[in-house]
Amino acid sequence: MTSSDLVRRLLRHVLPGEPPIRRVDEGGDHDTWWVGTGHVLRLARDPAGSAGQRREIALREAIRPYLTVAVPRSVAVGEWAPGLGFTLDTRLSGVSAERQSVSPAGERDLADLLTGLRAVPLATLDLPAAPARSLPALVDEAAHAAARLGGDHAALAHRLTGPVPAAGPATVLHHDLKGEHLLVTGSGRIGGVLDWTDAVLGDPAEDIAGLVISVGANAALRVARLAGDATGPRALLLARCDTLIRLADRVHGSDDSPLPLLRAQLARAWETVPEDQGG
Repeated sequence: MTSSDLVRRLLRHVLPGEPPIRRVDEGGDHDTWWVGTGHVLRLARDPAGSAGQRREIALREAIRPYLTVAVPRSVAVGEWAPGLGFTLDTRLSGVSAERQSVSPAGERDLADLLTGLRAVPLATLDLPAAPARSLPALVDEAAHAAARLGGDHAALAHRLTGPVPAAGPATVLHHDLKGEHLLVTGSGRIGGVLDWTDAVLGDPAEDIAGLVISVGANAALRVARLAGDATGPRALLLARCDTLIRLADRVHGSDDSPLPLLRAQLARAWETVPEDQGG
């Protein structure tokens, strides 16, 4: 874990003055710090985190021309220790989608995000490919999770039946398009999308599934339709299965995610949508 003294010494070489600093997060691949009001400093914790950071910086620059939604921009990069990278990024406006709801204009922003990502030429990117997940296997796992949870959750397994929607053609995915990575302004617009370290080439339904658990099933399906994406039904099934599995894992001790967050995500994924009545 990096210290505040180390961070201040590093910043003297890349920013004027002595801006106030505050640690944001000690977990994952990075230590993250607020720097004044305009920047975010992320320091890789190991060589794998450094490699992911370099890949993310290159990806952000490659996709930026195709997006109308903001992504962070690096104003300084380098190493804070041998083999360990850092990036000082611009701080984007907004708060987590867990704290601020998305407006209709924000839904259009998200649709533009999906449309822009699908326009990026895949051959120009150095991203790993993620195979589409098997929905039959996931449905079986989710039904088992629902039974483990019992009560009202057990009844949800009966709503996982029906046709299994196919995956769409591979495209650029954020692949962790969840609340904490979606910045929403006070007016409900999308102020930016953070943390592209998990980006892959894969099933477009995965990013829509992230929206299902972050902004709600109805809003996410509207976003998919606005983007002309036909994988909304598949995304809904992915999200519903994932929320049951993760909640069961948390309740039974194999997941350390905050329980209130998992329950909120499950409630969003299981909103009643027109598709539930065949609409």
